[in-house]
Amino acid sequence: MSNQYIDTRQGHWLLSKMGKKVLRPGGKELTLKLLEGMEISGKDDVVEFAPGIGFTAFKVLAKNPRSYTGIELNKEAAAGLKREIKGLNRQIIVANAAATPLPSSSVDKVYGEAMLTMHVDKRKSEIIREAARILRPGGYYGIHELGLTPDDISEENKDLVQRDLSTCIKVNARPLTKSEWSQLLQNEGFEIINIYTNSMLLLETRRIIDDEGFFRTLKISYNILRDTSARKRINEMKCVFKKYKNLMNAVAIIARKK
Repeated sequence: MSNQYIDTRQGHWLLSKMGKKVLRPGGKELTLKLLEGMEISGKDDVVEFAPGIGFTAFKVLAKNPRSYTGIELNKEAAAGLKREIKGLNRQIIVANAAATPLPSSSVDKVYGEAMLTMHVDKRKSEIIREAARILRPGGYYGIHELGLTPDDISEENKDLVQRDLSTCIKVNARPLTKSEWSQLLQNEGFEIINIYTNSMLLLETRRIIDDEGFFRTLKISYNILRDTSARKRINEMKCVFKKYKNLMNAVAIIARKK
């Protein structure tokens, strides 16, 4: 891959190419808390928005839900998932999470991770509204996103985090505080059931080992060390994460459709 190609690609794409499988801001720990709280069972029709490389999808499939549908806009990611996820009532659909082809009130559980953060608030609300549309009454919607802390963070600090984060990961990242995430869900008719938080330590060695395991961490480290351009980009991301470590966290919320 050329240096210019690496320099312009989104941060999560680059980390994936280096071998990282867990790309969620709160790590595997927060993902597992989210899934536990959603109480997915064999009776559930489940939808995942933006499954990406499928780390969480396989955790959900292990629970043997009645059906699983992944809504993935990225055609390359969708093609990879289609090769891995097969079987009765298992499907990957290439579509926008804000406008899926699924019928209204047709599923029991919807979740998405690290995808609402990448949109402006208007589009966030459109995606949340779509989750509400396809859920049956009483159904659960779970999110796991990048957060800002404390809840009364100044507008100046919020702007600084969003600007530097967007620059380094090449995505128009718009994280919100715990209260702001909750309000977006409530605005679309959801009732908040549970809120979990975790530190945002995506590129810290101890979190990588926790998420990926020791030997995969070694492989990721080797891949980064041998690629100068990738190493430079990842170090830039790590510096921004460290700079704002007291202003960023990870937030997971489970909400119920009324």
